Amino acid sequence: MSRELHVVLGTGPAGTTLAEHLIDIGHRVRTVSRTGEPVVPGATAVAADLTDPAQATAAVAGARVVYHCANVAYAQQVEVMPRIQTAVLAGAAAAGARLVVLDTLYPYGPTGGAVMTEQTPWRAVSRKGRMRADLDAAYLAAHRDGLLPVVMGRSADFFGPRVFNSSLGGAVFPAALAGGTVLALGDIDLPHSYSYLPDVAAGLARLGADPAADGRVWHLPTAPARSTREVHRLIAQEVGHPLTVEVLDAPRPWGPFDESFMREYAELFYQYEEAQVMDSSAYEAHFGVRPTPLPEAVAATVDWFRAALATRP
Repeated sequence: MSRELHVVLGTGPAGTTLAEHLIDIGHRVRTVSRTGEPVVPGATAVAADLTDPAQATAAVAGARVVYHCANVAYAQQVEVMPRIQTAVLAGAAAAGARLVVLDTLYPYGPTGGAVMTEQTPWRAVSRKGRMRADLDAAYLAAHRDGLLPVVMGRSADFFGPRVFNSSLGGAVFPAALAGGTVLALGDIDLPHSYSYLPDVAAGLARLGADPAADGRVWHLPTAPARSTREVHRLIAQEVGHPLTVEVLDAPRPWGPFDESFMREYAELFYQYEEAQVMDSSAYEAHFGVRPTPLPEAVAATVDWFRAALATRP
């Protein structure tokens, strides 16, 4: 009997890391991206425009589980992500697959620093946050109405191997290793949850394997929150010297984050002006897992960036 086919939509850092993990645990894997470029050894790569229902349906045909890790640029999200949702729901339902959705904390909106659990009310104030909340309500309705089984896994800010475009990514680790200026956002002494990407990927894979988890939102395993300043100290220990840090107390262009990006990101800057603490204890108790300790995750990330930068021209 052939192994089950698991289809991963999106080949950014999350989709690529998830596809590798699924192969490691013995699944047949197909990755789907706009270009169809093969990026994961052992996976079949196909090209599809996921806003097109016909292409999305063809891309996920034969899947037992579909993982939605596709994303688009900030400026396109409000317009494009709902179209992707419509096509992906139709395609996964046609395949008779379960749908696992990688989600963000945006639907909660500002919390005044309160710890976020799966029971936290959705009070988004940003355009992107309201859009994500609408999408999530539609995913849960699709499950409730019997269209297909759906489960969502929410993550805090990513960091880890391959993660360049994040607040703790390309503007932090390469500069820390090179002795340059590291970017930080908002109040770096407030507690802030950071999710380690390998934990996120493994967390999504567990959701894909457990139908009992369907029909709800889960917070993916994330180490207890520390302040960004404390995270910087952990990075400094690994690179062997103190960090030079520039703190943006308001959204403005800096390094890889240009004016267009920061203009789109401004409505989400509240995440760095109040404590941003995500509690993943429900997931940890259900699945009997713990997140990678933050010092260990930081050390592995520094090692990855050191090796990646050494191979660049």
